[in-house]
Amino acid sequence: MSERVQKILSQWGIASRRKAEQMILDGRVRVNGQPAQLGQKVDVACDHIWVDGQRLRREQQPQLVYLLLHKPIGIVCTCDDPAQRSTVLDLLPPELRQGQGIHPVGRLDVDSTGALLLTNDGDMTFALTHPRHHMPKVYRVWVEGSPSATAIAQWRQGVWLDGQKTLPAQVQIRRRQGQTKTLLEVVLREGRNRQIRRVAETLGYPVLQLQRTAIGPIQLQPKQGPDLAYGCYRMLTETEVGLLRTQIDLLSKQEHLAVSEECNV
Repeated sequence: MSERVQKILSQWGIASRRKAEQMILDGRVRVNGQPAQLGQKVDVACDHIWVDGQRLRREQQPQLVYLLLHKPIGIVCTCDDPAQRSTVLDLLPPELRQGQGIHPVGRLDVDSTGALLLTNDGDMTFALTHPRHHMPKVYRVWVEGSPSATAIAQWRQGVWLDGQKTLPAQVQIRRRQGQTKTLLEVVLREGRNRQIRRVAETLGYPVLQLQRTAIGPIQLQPKQGPDLAYGCYRMLTETEVGLLRTQIDLLSKQEHLAVSEECNV
């Protein structure tokens, strides 16, 4: 069966689809001895695909893996770090770190904790990180001070960052400790760099602590079952993977509908 070469690379966990496209543009991928082209269709049963001088063989295709990690503070969400800091892959056993193509889906900044998905399913990574899909993510945020109703309303409506307004967010006050600090629950449908911290700072209530508690239907601490400790991971269940795929399909349909409506205006 023929598939686009960048899709095969993502399905094999070699890179996300975006990174696979860049690898092709950089000349790191060859098909039957010739440089691969974006959109080129190949059949792994009869075509020879080489990446960085290594041939892909069907028997080497890794099994798809889906993990939920409870990221602690001080860990960076990359596969390797030029500054030699500990990465999320360092928290996995060698059999998952090596030769599986597992990578983090999106990021949490180094000072934040909470739910992080890791997988070697490049198609799912592409879908979950696509900027137009707006996968909801839930955060538990302690901020300094006691936010006013006006500040909360501003956050919900969107705040200007770098010349662009943030998408509307769901923001609820969960607890106040006098005028000292306040616990918020924030639901975002976009993921700009350090967005929650920057918005809170702009509104005058700096973040003291930030934890992501859910990614779409995947909960960091399920209602049933043991809590996931800091620095630990677990495999997603088949049901959870199915829920993710269902959410992705729904978001994709909503995107296509929105595009159709824009074209009809």
